[in-house]
Amino acid sequence: MARRGHGHDGRSRWLGLMLVLTVALALLGTTASASPPSHRPTITKAPFGTLPDGTQVDVYTLTNAGGMEVRILTYDVTLGFATLDDYVRTGNSPYFGALIGRYANRIAKGTFQLNGTTYQLPINNPPNSLHGGTVGFDKHVWGATTMQDKHSVALVLTLTSRDGDQGYPGTLATQVTYTLDDHDQIRMDYRAHLVDDSDLKTVVNLTNHAYWNLAGEGTGDIYDHELQINAGRYTPVDPTLIPTGEIATVAGTPLDFRHATPIGVRIRDSFEQLVIGHGYDHNWVLDRHGSGLELAARVREPRGGRVLEVLTDQPGMQFYSGNFLDGTLIGTSGHMYRQSDGFALETQHYPDSPNHPNFPSTVLAPGQLYRTTTVYRFSASAH
Repeated sequence: MARRGHGHDGRSRWLGLMLVLTVALALLGTTASASPPSHRPTITKAPFGTLPDGTQVDVYTLTNAGGMEVRILTYDVTLGFATLDDYVRTGNSPYFGALIGRYANRIAKGTFQLNGTTYQLPINNPPNSLHGGTVGFDKHVWGATTMQDKHSVALVLTLTSRDGDQGYPGTLATQVTYTLDDHDQIRMDYRAHLVDDSDLKTVVNLTNHAYWNLAGEGTGDIYDHELQINAGRYTPVDPTLIPTGEIATVAGTPLDFRHATPIGVRIRDSFEQLVIGHGYDHNWVLDRHGSGLELAARVREPRGGRVLEVLTDQPGMQFYSGNFLDGTLIGTSGHMYRQSDGFALETQHYPDSPNHPNFPSTVLAPGQLYRTTTVYRFSASAH
């Protein structure tokens, strides 16, 4: 039986506590009000701050009929910090809520071969390139357009990455649409295609790097959160967190989350992969049955019963248990973020796919459309 208040208004009060450390989607934050569920969804815009070069950054607030709010920054740094200055000062090194591109996750030694050429990317996570390079998509101000209908509101973000940006070939036009609906779902639709007259192919792997703590931002670790991942295999990594190329079973390992298990129960086991990652920082090979949206993961916070479900059409998902949060960053509540005070579930193609022919391809050719969708679905449940 769902543990909620009476009616839609009660659900909204639960949901206001769900998006943590800064909410996903480039989100700056999520709150819920106790307002009546009679109004239509709305979207508003306000100034958030100015970058050192004078560029204005805006914050858009999306509100559904139940009072759930999602705030999105056009400077896609996500949440985690109270001010734009904090995002700029820290470089948002943990990627709180960031929209990641042109290539999410790691590429070994920052190099890959394509178009008969060897491309070199910035080494920003030695000895590898991470999340698109030194100035990835999360470090840009995106164009923004609002959309609205009877049951949802949306923000359409656009960015063009020029040929050679961070070493990647081809000029890539990217569009990401964040939609909040009256079913308390946040939908992320990613689209990208090559533009300009060129026969260059590129590689693309986009994701969102939201950190979650379903007990509330700044409340402590997430070790009691019960996680289920619909995946029987994963991609083991070497000491630099690059996949070895093997696709291994999770059976008999601490990476087996096929049944709901508290995150902290096995996180300090001596299993080699956990030692390498200082916890969980691995790509799960999702058990898929078709090409559409399927449930990839479910997380429940046992004290409040808050639930996050992740649906995606992607082949993989990175589960990161916040291993490198070390107390040096102060969040929106004024609390410092320590190890495992939040977790990320990043839907994706596999890390370093351009260097592993046995992995699903991330190559995008001229005339092709990169298209993928992920949904964050919120609810409350006693089980």
